[in-house]
Amino acid sequence: MTLHDPRTRRRRLGVATAAAGLLAALLTAAPAGATPDPGDHPAAPKEVSRSAQEQAAEAMASGEIPAQDQIVHSANLQHLTNIPKDALPGTNSDLAFQGRYAFAGNYDGFRIFDISDPASPKTVSQVLCPGSQNDISVSGNLLFLSTDSSRSDSSCHSTTQPATEKSSWEGMKVFDISDKRNPKYVAAVETACGSHTHSLVPKRDDVYIYVSSYSPSASYPDCQPPHDGISVIKVPRKAPEQAAVVNFPVLFPGDGPDGGGNPGAPTNPGVSKTTGCHDITVLPSEDLAAGACMGDGILFSIKDPEHPKVIDQVQDNVNFAFWHSATFNQKANKVVFTDELGGGGAATCNAATGPNRGADGIYDIVGKGDKRKLVFRGYYKIPRHQADTENCVAHNGSLIPVKGRDIMVQAWYQGGVSVWEFTDSAHPKEIAYFERGPLTTDTLTVGGAWSAYYYNGYIYSNDIAKGFDVLKLTDRRTDPARRVQLRELNVQTQPDYFD
Repeated sequence: MTLHDPRTRRRRLGVATAAAGLLAALLTAAPAGATPDPGDHPAAPKEVSRSAQEQAAEAMASGEIPAQDQIVHSANLQHLTNIPKDALPGTNSDLAFQGRYAFAGNYDGFRIFDISDPASPKTVSQVLCPGSQNDISVSGNLLFLSTDSSRSDSSCHSTTQPATEKSSWEGMKVFDISDKRNPKYVAAVETACGSHTHSLVPKRDDVYIYVSSYSPSASYPDCQPPHDGISVIKVPRKAPEQAAVVNFPVLFPGDGPDGGGNPGAPTNPGVSKTTGCHDITVLPSEDLAAGACMGDGILFSIKDPEHPKVIDQVQDNVNFAFWHSATFNQKANKVVFTDELGGGGAATCNAATGPNRGADGIYDIVGKGDKRKLVFRGYYKIPRHQADTENCVAHNGSLIPVKGRDIMVQAWYQGGVSVWEFTDSAHPKEIAYFERGPLTTDTLTVGGAWSAYYYNGYIYSNDIAKGFDVLKLTDRRTDPARRVQLRELNVQTQPDYFD
């Protein structure tokens, strides 16, 4: 059932002591050294207290939160369609776009949709290739997949294998997608600590890949500490089978107490120590990149794509637990960092957590050239409290291209999809939203929107459990974005929308 919800629902859930205790237990169960995203397999449901269950039931009955699986949205955001999972039953993950196609990652492989008619996407192909989390991107005739779970080998027929075994494989896979109906696996490149995410720096003859990974261990033969940088892969477009690691630039030099080489490791025990990066967003038109690196946010120059250079480095030891991802504004004078408090598996959109944790941090970029600095301006978090059975935290989003305004759309797991403006960095505000009610009412079960991206006039979202959603935004503040048409979009390789 879908309902338009005209209210801005600022709910009262989560104020009970039991809710605060649940959050603390969840964060304790997912230490900083563990992969914080849902991991190699969907997270197991977690019991919640009887008090939390009763609160959720009362809130549903009163209309403070949607009923189980009920859809609500603001008047300016229309839900066009949902395409459920099909041959790939695993966790849905990231999205990429090219022409009339959308490419949807899944822990079991990837799915290609024809989105010529956004209201009625058609499946073109589904490729079985297990290996979490299958972070996905495309460039020309090439498709790239990240594997961040130990596999018996690099093939799509591999099986799980402990990271403690030397023969285990993790890294990048490359497919030829010149025939969208029949993608062909053409190359694999092993990288230290695998590839949790990756970002493309496309050139005419080659594609450079920045591979983000973290959490080394002395017991992992192929993921030894210190792990203080990123792997750079070079893929020749005409000979992708020759793809290879060409550099491992150290982004955090020194001998820090974390064993990862970061001399400025956070002292707050609730903040992840930096042993690599979770995600990097590049802005090729400005030769800039922003890295969300566990305990640190970094700004670096990519004038020489094989040798990126850190310009500035910031921390937030008060409110940020895990620097997860980054988004530049079009003028490249701001960057939004997200904090994935609880690793995506916790209920952190309740009143007990507060408005500044599990949120976005907005930073202005001041100065010029290599002297540019990141200056904190404000936080943004969705204004609707979620039930204690809903995992919810800031996650993947993209710009909505409107000249003179800074607007983005963002996924919040079971918090749904939020469209918000940060033109005034210190006073961000939501302008549209879409969400479903809780997946369950008695346990915390991981689900919700993994990614929500704007592409050629529509918002596309990959829901972990429910499938592929298409939304249409109708708002005078964002209507000019419909005139911007792209041939390709990998959100972590931000385009110059108005070039």
